[in-house]
Amino acid sequence: MRLATFSQNGTSRAAVVVGDELHPLPDGVTVLDLIEQGRLPEAGARHERPIPLGSVRLLPPLQPMAIRDFITFEEHIEGIAAGFGDEVAPEWYQAPAFYFTNPHALLGAHDDVPIPPGCQAFDFELEVAAVVGRAGHDLTPDQARDHIIGYTILNDWSARDLQAHEMRVKLGPAKGKDSATTLGPWLVTADELEDRRNADGFLDLSMTVTRNGGHIGQDTLANMAWTFEEMLAYASRGTWVRPGDVLGSGTCGSGCLAELWGRRGRQDPPPLQPGDVITMTVDGLGAITNTVVPGPLPTAIPRARARCHSGAGKP
Repeated sequence: MRLATFSQNGTSRAAVVVGDELHPLPDGVTVLDLIEQGRLPEAGARHERPIPLGSVRLLPPLQPMAIRDFITFEEHIEGIAAGFGDEVAPEWYQAPAFYFTNPHALLGAHDDVPIPPGCQAFDFELEVAAVVGRAGHDLTPDQARDHIIGYTILNDWSARDLQAHEMRVKLGPAKGKDSATTLGPWLVTADELEDRRNADGFLDLSMTVTRNGGHIGQDTLANMAWTFEEMLAYASRGTWVRPGDVLGSGTCGSGCLAELWGRRGRQDPPPLQPGDVITMTVDGLGAITNTVVPGPLPTAIPRARARCHSGAGKP
């Protein structure tokens, strides 16, 4: 089943996607409500006349309380490390690392994406996200299988120059990843993809990204170093995961510009500019297409008030 959220005449509604039509659910019912209540619509149920997909704006399929974005593709992290004359850190192999990103900065499958204030090196990241369907803590990977309700495409838009600057402080990423995350076009329930699971438990879904119609990168989701079940088990270690929580796979191999920059030693292809159109397609999940537009200028923030008098570390 495919579950979507759309906007029409200023009102947001949840719907079941069937072919090129949306079958709206009753007013006031959200996709997150369905997840939290553990009940999906009955197949074939209709509450009102179907709506053509192309006649509405698709919103993110749900509004999660938390988004954990992992980094699980070795090819991607190897390319990023190459840009710093480095290799993959041994610690990466020990556990599926993640960071928390901004759940208030979600965009729909076809929304415009403003360049973050002050950014000169804007980038995209092709990912798949798993959505938690049941609360749990200290899960095993086997238990985690029953806690994943479905999957969607995730684009983790990234201000690479801001990210590099702030991470020198040994925190982050923060503002470098704070402005936009595309989620969509809809949530595909896990049962729809079980026949794509390989012998090692990975979903074998082809992933591609284009810029203005030109091919940039491709991979398969099966190249993840950990399964989503293993990632969820790690995320739940010593804490709770809740219905609607989102777990990003991390960028697939060749799924962003920064990886290509690292391998080539230069910004080739160049950073994103206003007017660029980025399309991401994942087999079984659909496609998202966003256009980059100008963003606002940064507001002025004063420099730190230096409190130490040694002068060490001052620029």
